[in-house]
Amino acid sequence: MNSQEGNRPHISVLLNESIEGLDIKPKDIVIDGTVGAGGHTFEILNRFNGSGVKVIALDRDVQALEIAKSRCADYENISFHKENFRNLDRVLAGLGIDKVNAILLDLGVSSMQLDTPGRGFSFMRDEPLSMTMASDGSDTGVTAYDVVNTWGEENLADIIYGYGEERYSRRIARAIVEARELAPIKSTGQLALIIKSAVPGSYRNGRIHPSTKTFQAIRIAVNDELGAVKEGLDKAWEYLDKDGRLVVISFHSLEDRIVKNFIKEHKDEGTIITKKPKTASDEEMRLNPRSRSAKLRIFQKN
Repeated sequence: MNSQEGNRPHISVLLNESIEGLDIKPKDIVIDGTVGAGGHTFEILNRFNGSGVKVIALDRDVQALEIAKSRCADYENISFHKENFRNLDRVLAGLGIDKVNAILLDLGVSSMQLDTPGRGFSFMRDEPLSMTMASDGSDTGVTAYDVVNTWGEENLADIIYGYGEERYSRRIARAIVEARELAPIKSTGQLALIIKSAVPGSYRNGRIHPSTKTFQAIRIAVNDELGAVKEGLDKAWEYLDKDGRLVVISFHSLEDRIVKNFIKEHKDEGTIITKKPKTASDEEMRLNPRSRSAKLRIFQKN
């Protein structure tokens, strides 16, 4: 999910673990709140074909939905909806559904989004600053260009530190403001160079690219990702039926912290299936490096 590593075909992370964790039974209604390219949903439809299982698939990204639709074209027991999973209630109300039996949320940005030219997620290419997960425009009405060129220095530093956990956030924010005073920052390449110039030499040549954390922070701000996780978990729990399973895959500590806190707050209403989060096997990490940071948590409603 949160990888800037080259152009690889989309591979669903923790595929078997997540589907087994959903504990799907015949005639269940299953929500894939972040269908993406359709890997998890396709596998659910394939495994439970003919059992009356229905899948409701959501994604804010039109491009991803089209890929998922094509991938799942042989199956009829599925509906696709261009919607953020934080608006799950809106989708279910439109379908006249009060309760569902299993919900999967695979959080964050996908490798497909990172690798698609023109989206502005990656510092590996020089392209316009966008970073909107909705390919037809941001849910929030804000782009990375807006954040970088209009937000105050203190606000920038705060999100870079808070959302990116970047220790050089103040230096980077100052460098961004100084650069934009000369001319607008229009591209990912420009921004990456500004970040690189702001950090110490030893940090530039570290294990990860010096722009990784700042790009993550700006992307999270543009898409209100953490707000969506909080709201989406609340909506999911509201619509989950008794004995239903909520399966969440997170890819960085900020997301996982929200999931852990949610489970803690609702522990009297459910059963924690994963005392410790499930993580990718050595073999999966070898085949799909983006799975390294994935954590899967399962919570069942009482």
